[in-house]
Amino acid sequence: MLPVHLDRSLPTPLPAQLAAAVRALVTDGTLTTGDRLPSSRALATDLGVARAVVEQAYDQLLAEAWVVTRRGAGTFVASGEALPAAAPVARPATHEPRYVQLDAGTPWIDPRHLAGWRRAWREVSAARPPRGYPDPRGVPELREALAERLGRTRGLTVGPDEILVTAGTTDGLRQLLGVLDPGAVLVEDPGYRAAVETVRAAGRVVVDHPANAAVTSLDGCAAAYVTPAHQHPLGRVMPAADRLALLGAARAADAVVLEDDYDSEFRYDVAPVPALAALDRSRVAYLGTAAKSVSPGLRLGWLVAPPALHERLVRRRTITHDTPPWPTQRALLTLLRDGWADKVVRTARRVYAERAPRVAAALSPHAELAGPLAGMYSTWLTDASAATAARAAARAAGFDMPLLAQYCRTARLSGLVVGFGGVTDSELDQALRVVAEALARGGPDGA
Repeated sequence: MLPVHLDRSLPTPLPAQLAAAVRALVTDGTLTTGDRLPSSRALATDLGVARAVVEQAYDQLLAEAWVVTRRGAGTFVASGEALPAAAPVARPATHEPRYVQLDAGTPWIDPRHLAGWRRAWREVSAARPPRGYPDPRGVPELREALAERLGRTRGLTVGPDEILVTAGTTDGLRQLLGVLDPGAVLVEDPGYRAAVETVRAAGRVVVDHPANAAVTSLDGCAAAYVTPAHQHPLGRVMPAADRLALLGAARAADAVVLEDDYDSEFRYDVAPVPALAALDRSRVAYLGTAAKSVSPGLRLGWLVAPPALHERLVRRRTITHDTPPWPTQRALLTLLRDGWADKVVRTARRVYAERAPRVAAALSPHAELAGPLAGMYSTWLTDASAATAARAAARAAGFDMPLLAQYCRTARLSGLVVGFGGVTDSELDQALRVVAEALARGGPDGA
């Protein structure tokens, strides 16, 4: 059995203690690559704990790639080279140190839900793949499931044939840019960096627009890219009057509104804000993603385009076969049909609702919240020197978070974008202590 001791008097949950103990056994060389771990039943009996404790610890280690499972054989150490007992792993000087990321895009996926993820991939392995290239619009059954989900969660009534499955939001944006009429693209500033780079890569001019100001003119623009449900990264919800003004400007300029609906499901103060596309399907192209509700690594999203653009997209995709891989589409179908995605969203929403006030309590004495608390991150306004010093302190402690200035082009804003999805509670608390202390000191000179 494993040389492990669990202490019930500690505040750390037993599964977390067990996972940490196994990591330590791997890093100190006690366990090495290929070593088989005890079965969950046997280890639970040996430690005198419920089997669920061991299963949760093993699931966490599997998610972190410390272990692998082999069907019918058990759980094995994935990588077990011994580390120096009291020194960090040596890395080439040219490599960036590995930080715990507190970014705006990494979601919380409860390790207890990993069984559903594995079940989806087992179903993929047993499913019959399509003959030849798949449907250019995406797997039909997946589009049916997405149509139901959009109607239920986003107030967007669409048929399956109106949906195109994409390889994520930026892929959908790239495809839209390829069929739009010539012209520049208005983009919120500060705004989503990947969208800016995608527009530029398409050879189009980016027109900066203040993120919290209404769009009243789109003259000279073919489109406007916006995040109305939760402005990225300031967090503002686009007011109704601004939504109507934007649609009016699009009609007047014969332009298209590109709506990125990246995390609207994660409101925990009110019901999710309805999609902008629900107001005018003829003028708005809707972009959704599975990155926040399933996994960023799945690289899947969906696109609902105005009818004229939809036909252009389908014709182009029929020729180029520019569709996501069939296995990932089939896996997402299973996750939606089984209710797994809904379960993950509900769990994550509860986690974010608990973590967001903790972030606010730690940082509000030292910085100004840029927008309402929602989603898996919050943005804090402060002077540039304090923000830079706080980020430096976080990195020195092993954490990293983006500066608000990294999202700005012509805007003159400074602060921190603090994500709280892709971390554990203990990691978050440690990072917040470091950042709050640095902000309290002010800039590099303690001013």
